[in-house]
Amino acid sequence: MTPQTLAQKLVARACGRPQVAPEELVTCQVDLAMMHDSGGPRRLKPHLDALGVKVWDPAKIVVVTDHYVPAADADSAQIVRIARDWVREQGIANFYDEQGICHVVTPQHGHIRPGMFAVGGDSHSCTGGAFGAYMFGIGATEMLGVVVTGEIWLRVPHTIAMEWTGRLGAGVCAKDMMLHMCTRFGMEGGQYEAIEYCGEAVRALSMNERMTLSNMTAELGGQAGLIAPDETTRDWLLASGVPAQELPDFTHWQTDAQAPLLARHRFAADALAPQVSAPGSPALAEAAKECGEEKVDIAYIGACTGAKLEDLRMAAEVLKGQRIARGVDLMVAPASARDQQAAQAEGTLQILLDAGARLLPSSCGACAGYGANTFAENTTAISTTARNFKGRMGAASSRVFLGSPYTVAASAVAGRITDPREMLA
Repeated sequence: MTPQTLAQKLVARACGRPQVAPEELVTCQVDLAMMHDSGGPRRLKPHLDALGVKVWDPAKIVVVTDHYVPAADADSAQIVRIARDWVREQGIANFYDEQGICHVVTPQHGHIRPGMFAVGGDSHSCTGGAFGAYMFGIGATEMLGVVVTGEIWLRVPHTIAMEWTGRLGAGVCAKDMMLHMCTRFGMEGGQYEAIEYCGEAVRALSMNERMTLSNMTAELGGQAGLIAPDETTRDWLLASGVPAQELPDFTHWQTDAQAPLLARHRFAADALAPQVSAPGSPALAEAAKECGEEKVDIAYIGACTGAKLEDLRMAAEVLKGQRIARGVDLMVAPASARDQQAAQAEGTLQILLDAGARLLPSSCGACAGYGANTFAENTTAISTTARNFKGRMGAASSRVFLGSPYTVAASAVAGRITDPREMLA
């Protein structure tokens, strides 16, 4: 057989073939369809009712309320109510109501596993690739086809390898890796192909950190962001309650030597400094120490890419024994209720609160431009979110920089954008 990439193997399994080649058009069986309250039931229900059909397999659908919770007005309450009613109508048991952000909640409950082929109704659904699953985002029209038929067509992708050698230094993490790659290649650099993150530095990452890499594949312009599964993957899934007998043999889900790659790019992890992206795009990053005396009004630790348990631990490492600067509003919105509970139990959350943080609900919140905590006119913020487009997180006149949890926490203490290594030292 011709050597295959991880992406090719995953797609081949989904379409029932021994192997596939890039550029082929294939029809794939979907193992999991994930959706949230914003783009899910309220979009699908009218069409399903008009067709007089139900979903193809309720056990393979996950629904999470995360965009319009807590409900801030009557319209939001109605959107969430539609989701709650719809899952009952369709017999969908995998419903997580106000439990956090879908890209974190879904894997935390063991729904994403190596070898799977999955879709999600959100661009950051590529987070699932951290587990060795082929997962990508689709729109509501495509999702309608999936929930009725259980299938979707796909152009078999090429693979772009992002190989990171060495080890990351103190105060540097996966978010810095992503901002660096976004800036080097631009937001269309992934060419809507499969991006595989590999190398010693990637293998050393925890699952939370791998999820950050795969999540922001959307900002690189890739379709799927893959990391080959290993013992780190297995241990995380076992801890999440997945029975050992349900985990596959991971040795198959690897890219073969001599498999065809569209490109391979190499980076030295030990040479990477904390990165900060300037307002307007994740692809405008430079070293945090080059940002000068840029003062901040808001430090936001939230979103699926910046407020998981390990992200909160990074912030706590900087904030322990510190107080945020006068005039800075440090907002913390844990990515899931489970992460918040764990952070509280181990004392991480208390460190953040003692430093002056303000705890927000576990939801998309300001990252999706929703709720009472969006950014006001003419404010400057530094955020752990994946995107900083003009007006996304509030007023169009607000300016949003992007950084890691380390960098956001350090900036909250200093009152200006700061290289976190100054405080960690």
